[in-house]
Amino acid sequence: MRKGMAWAAALLALPACSFSQQNPPAPPVVSSLPAPPRADTTQPPLTRISLEEAIRLALQHNHALLAARSTILQNQAQEITANLRPNPVLSWDTQFFPLFNPGEFNANYLENQAQFDLGIGYLFERGGKRQHRLQAAKDATAVTRAQVTDNERLLTFNLAQQFINVLLAQSTLDLAQQDYDSFQKTVDISESRFKAGDMSEGDLLKIKLQLLQFQSDVFAAKLSKVQALAALRQYLGFESVPDSYDVEGSLDYQPVHAGLDDLKALALRSRPDLQAAQLGVTAAHSQESLAQANGKHDLNVTFDYTHTNGQNSGAFYFNIDLPIFDRNQGEIARTRYAITQSQELASEAAEQVMSDVVDAYEALRTNDQIVQLYSGGYADAAKKSRDITEYAYRKGAASLLDFLDAERTYRSNQLAYRQALASYMTALEQTREAVGTRSLP
Repeated sequence: MRKGMAWAAALLALPACSFSQQNPPAPPVVSSLPAPPRADTTQPPLTRISLEEAIRLALQHNHALLAARSTILQNQAQEITANLRPNPVLSWDTQFFPLFNPGEFNANYLENQAQFDLGIGYLFERGGKRQHRLQAAKDATAVTRAQVTDNERLLTFNLAQQFINVLLAQSTLDLAQQDYDSFQKTVDISESRFKAGDMSEGDLLKIKLQLLQFQSDVFAAKLSKVQALAALRQYLGFESVPDSYDVEGSLDYQPVHAGLDDLKALALRSRPDLQAAQLGVTAAHSQESLAQANGKHDLNVTFDYTHTNGQNSGAFYFNIDLPIFDRNQGEIARTRYAITQSQELASEAAEQVMSDVVDAYEALRTNDQIVQLYSGGYADAAKKSRDITEYAYRKGAASLLDFLDAERTYRSNQLAYRQALASYMTALEQTREAVGTRSLP
């Protein structure tokens, strides 16, 4: 009994704060200790690139394009090979060498009995083969250079298209964030009205559920932009920009006043794939000239110096194939058919250029008309309708369904307007690709 009373006394002697959870004591303030250092929250400046800067980086760092450019150097190396002359041929021999009677081998034997031959020969190419080989190689290099330029054209279009996707993703993200911030204010007002008894709990829940949609839109827009930037970086070359980079610019409407005939004429002058096809015809003619030159057989000339039985003499040897059977007829015929093929391909390329210009021009006109519809009043009307309905709802003069419907209409209208701008900008880049230059008349 005494022991239990002792435990009770000990428990009562403990500070009351040890058992109190509602009112914990304030910790003592130690003014002599320095404040902990703050973490460095400074971030490196964000790298922003414009469309023109992105094109420049892609033309310098895109690995697929760099690999294509190496083919020009390969062709130039083939020009060196084509321009090389045949090597002279050096020959020598000795006869009547006393291998089995080494005792007879002496200076007298070498002077009076042994026979030595020393010759040098050279192949004289007939028909201007070296000149034709060099010209054919240069024409092939010209075709390759035009094809690489066409690769640059396609890369520029693909990059510009992806750049526009990033701009669209950023614009969509800005819209989603604005809608979320605006609707958050509506939720706050609705909660106040609910507490005041001016709104039912069901309507409040509908408002909050709609807020979830705006939150999801923000996260989806952020993901779309990250993915668009990653895809754009693939064209730029990953090492050309840092991980934290962004684009500079916005969805913009730039009217084009050039007519269809002007664009066609510009395309016929500027399209590198058409130039490559036309240069292919020239290269095919060079191959035919080379085949005809190869049909002429070469002359092989050799001079031999001979030392026999103490006598020195020289001899000239000439040999040439008689063109009775092989006159390179098959290769000449093949190159003539190749000329016809190249001409047909050039005509097909010209028709493809015209088709591309017409398609791009019509797409540009159609998207221009769509953008004009939105900028001519539909975009402003949707915003004004949303603002009026929102004001009426906050004042209690409009129903919840009317407000939510106006909000959805405005959001879909703004998304469609941004998509129309992006489609117009893409059609503009497609027109530049179709004519083969970024400078439109």
